[in-house]
Amino acid sequence: MSVRHFLSLLDGSPAERQYLLRRAIELKAMRQRDEQHQPLKNRVLGMLFEKASTRTRLSFEAGMIQLGGQAIFLSSRDTQLGRGEPISDTAIVMSRMLDAVMIRTYAHNTLKEFAAHSTVPLINGLSDDLHPCQLLADMQTFLEARGSIAGKTVAWIGDGNNVCNSYLEAAVQFDFQLNIACPEGFEPKAEFLALAGERARLFRDPREAVAGAQLVSTDVWTSMGQEEETARRLQLFKPYQVTRQLLDAADPAVIFLHCLPAHRGEEISHDLLDDPRSLVWEQAENRLHAQKALLEFLIPGVRQP
Repeated sequence: MSVRHFLSLLDGSPAERQYLLRRAIELKAMRQRDEQHQPLKNRVLGMLFEKASTRTRLSFEAGMIQLGGQAIFLSSRDTQLGRGEPISDTAIVMSRMLDAVMIRTYAHNTLKEFAAHSTVPLINGLSDDLHPCQLLADMQTFLEARGSIAGKTVAWIGDGNNVCNSYLEAAVQFDFQLNIACPEGFEPKAEFLALAGERARLFRDPREAVAGAQLVSTDVWTSMGQEEETARRLQLFKPYQVTRQLLDAADPAVIFLHCLPAHRGEEISHDLLDDPRSLVWEQAENRLHAQKALLEFLIPGVRQP
């Protein structure tokens, strides 16, 4: 069997993505029952971080431990990549010592090059283009709270960043309408808009975007690596703050999600995470369970549907 990677939500069929959500919910229930489940005993995940992280590191490391395996954390300073070793050479060596690799990086091409030379599964823990693991958790959260997202309307408010790009891929895989409200010049990448086709619509007015939406999501206005743009972005994005009043313009059953960290008073109002429509803490926990399902699915000989 050829190695399976997860660089994008499109690395697999809609049926496989649905399987991962159902399995994540099963694994979550097992965890809540304190049921031991260790299919990854003696398996090792290598985690390479070029970008800092809280939830990505905790969820993958805890997930491997809960499944009976181990995880090794490496920053770019801890490897020879920082001294110029080619990505291809690193991929070959890591493949011979590990059962899977997760990379959180800047350039998406880093993931592509590593995957081209890796003989073990590679998982995208985040790149400047995409954040597919986050979308698995988001889709799991909606499924638990409201059932299938197929045919529903999702509103993305703010920067057309990597998470927004992954929402466009999710619109294809999970069959929902995506309304994106952002300032001019901050749209998601054209290739992802083209991929979503008629499933995506652009707005300048966030109230128009959230009208009828069953899910509203946002992210910070300034991502890692964009810090020099902070002052300009704060001014441009002011009209795109998500507030309780903005959620009132959505479907009465709307839920709010944020991939975190959140900057209260910027992309969200200070009180929004306390609103009963916010499922952000459940969403954060679901990173753990969705990624456990993904690890089970990708590592050969463990569990496939």
